[in-house]
Amino acid sequence: QVQLVEFGGRLVQAGGSLRLSCSASGRTFNYYRMGWFRQAPGKEREFVASISSDGGGTDYADSVKGRFTISRDNAKNTLYLQMDSLKPEDTAVYYCAGDSRPSIWSPGPRTASEYAYWGQGTQVTVSS
Repeated sequence: QVQLVEFGGRLVQAGGSLRLSCSASGRTFNYYRMGWFRQAPGKEREFVASISSDGGGTDYADSVKGRFTISRDNAKNTLYLQMDSLKPEDTAVYYCAGDSRPSIWSPGPRTASEYAYWGQGTQVTVSS
């Protein structure tokens, strides 16, 4: 099992940048494919980005492609989401998620139900 804790959410102006971190417990972080999801008020949780077990494969939602970058440091058991050129529509609670089916090539799935492990979420608010 892995326990996940997100950090870094805050209020930021449109056009600004923010880096979220997700710290994982346990010694098998490098086994997991990881993903970032977000949920805005009144909306369903949606896929943002995902990464393969060793970081070699990534996937992004069209809405964030070119603005967000997912990465991981397996030596530090940490997942990151660098968010640039933020827009008010990026406002949401951001969650990191772990999928225990490893792959060094394929990033994590886009479907939230395929992830077994979730953090508690961190609030990102982008003001216009």
